[in-house]
Amino acid sequence: MLQLLAAQAERQATVSVWEDLHWADPSSLEFLSLLIEQLPTTKLLLVLTFRPEFVPPWKLRSHVSQLVLNRLGKKHVETMITQAAGQQLAPDVIEQIRLKTDGVPLFVEELTKSIVENAGEHGRAPLQTIPATLHDALMERLDRLGAAKEIAQIGATLGREFSYELLQAIAPVSETELSNAVAKLVETEILYQRGIREQARYFFKHALIQDTAYESLLKSTRQHYHRQIAQVLEERFPDTRATQPEVFAHHYTEAGLIEQAIPYWQAAGQGAIAQSANAEAIRYLTTGLTLLATLPETPERIQLELGLQTLLGVPFMTTKGWAAPEVKQAFSRALDLSQHLEETPQIFPALFGLTMYYGNRSEYRTAVELAERCLRLANLAQDSGLRFLAEAARGAFLAQMGELAQAREYCEQRLAQYDPARYSSLSFRFGLDSGIVFGGYSALSAWFLGYPDHTLRQAQDTWRGD
Repeated sequence: MLQLLAAQAERQATVSVWEDLHWADPSSLEFLSLLIEQLPTTKLLLVLTFRPEFVPPWKLRSHVSQLVLNRLGKKHVETMITQAAGQQLAPDVIEQIRLKTDGVPLFVEELTKSIVENAGEHGRAPLQTIPATLHDALMERLDRLGAAKEIAQIGATLGREFSYELLQAIAPVSETELSNAVAKLVETEILYQRGIREQARYFFKHALIQDTAYESLLKSTRQHYHRQIAQVLEERFPDTRATQPEVFAHHYTEAGLIEQAIPYWQAAGQGAIAQSANAEAIRYLTTGLTLLATLPETPERIQLELGLQTLLGVPFMTTKGWAAPEVKQAFSRALDLSQHLEETPQIFPALFGLTMYYGNRSEYRTAVELAERCLRLANLAQDSGLRFLAEAARGAFLAQMGELAQAREYCEQRLAQYDPARYSSLSFRFGLDSGIVFGGYSALSAWFLGYPDHTLRQAQDTWRGD
C-alpha cells in the first residue's frame, strides 16, 4: 500500500484525505504511521481529521503540522446560516441561532434548517419551537420526515454506510415507497448517495445523525431490526459470512442472540489473525469471551471458550511477546478447559502455545517436555503439519540449551522433509513457521560449532525460502 501511494504521488502531486481517525481500526493507524515517516520523500499532502480526544500513535515530526479547529467565529457562523437557509434571514434570527449553537457547525446547519422549515407566514419560527440542543434539532428533522423516518432508522441500524439492495431486503415497505423515502432522505441531506438505483450506496451525512436515528428506536424494535439484518445476510448474502463475519457478530450481539453471535466473533478473530490484523483479532476474541461469560455453564460453552482462548494466545504472542503473561493466561485457560478431553489432538494448540511460552522464558526443560507431549499428540492425530511444529519447537530449544550437534542434525533431517507450500499456512494458526525454525537453528548451531560457510549457505537458503 505504501508503494502504491508513493508511486501515485511520484507520477502526480497527490492529496490524500482521511477523516474521523478516532474511529480508525489499528491496522489503518499502523499504515498511516508508516506513511507519515515517508512523507518527506514524496509529493504527497496527507490531511487527517480527528476529534480532540484522539491521541495519534505516530511521533511528532518537523513535516507534521497539527491544526486545532476551534468553534466557528461570528462571521463564519453568519455565512453558514445564510448558506444553510438558502435565503436571507432577519438579523435577530441570525443572532439567536449564533448564540444558541455556540459555533458548532452541525448545530448551526441543523438549527437553521429547522427554523426555516418551521417558519410561519411571517417567515419566523415561534420561539417555543426552536430546538434547545443539537440532539433536539436532529430529532425534529427526523420527525418531519414522515414515513421516511423509519427508513432512516433502518439505515442507521445497518451502519454509517449501506447498500440499497440490503435496505430493500429489510424495509417492510413496497419498492415505490422505499424509493420515495430514500429520495426524500437524500433531498433533505440526511443521506448522501453514490451510484444509482439497485447499485446505489448511501452514507449518513454525519455520524451524529446516524446515532440520533438509531437511538430513537425502541430497544425491542432495534433488536428486531438487527435480528432481521443478520438473517437476511445469511439467506441472501452468504458470501458475507466468510468475508465479514464481524458484521454477523455485531448484528447478532445487538439482537441479543448471544449464542449465535459468539461463533462469528471467533470466525472474525480467526480471519483477522490470518491477515496479521492482530489488534483487531484480540478485540474480536475478547468480545466473544465477554459475551460468553453471560451464558450458563454447559459443555457447549466449554467448547466455545476453548476455541476462543486457543486463538487468543496467538495475537497476544505477536503484540505482547511470546513470554507475555497474557499468552500464558490464554493458553493455560484453554488447557484447563480441555482436561476433560484427555490427550486428544484438540488440545494441541493450547499445549503448543505453552511450549513456546516456557521456551521463550528460558525454561527449556519444561518447554522440551511440552514439545515432546505435543509430538505424541501430532503422531496420534497422524498430522504431519502438527508434527513439524512440535519438532521445530524441540529443535529450537535443544539449540538454546547448548545441545548444538544434536540440534543441528535434528533440524537438518526435518528440513529435508519439509514442504513450505504444504505447511507454511500453519504459521497463521500457531505464530511459527517450522521450515524457518529448522533452517534458522541449523544455521545457528553450525555457526557455534565452527562451520561459518555452512551457516551462510543455510541462512541464505532459509531467507529465500529454499
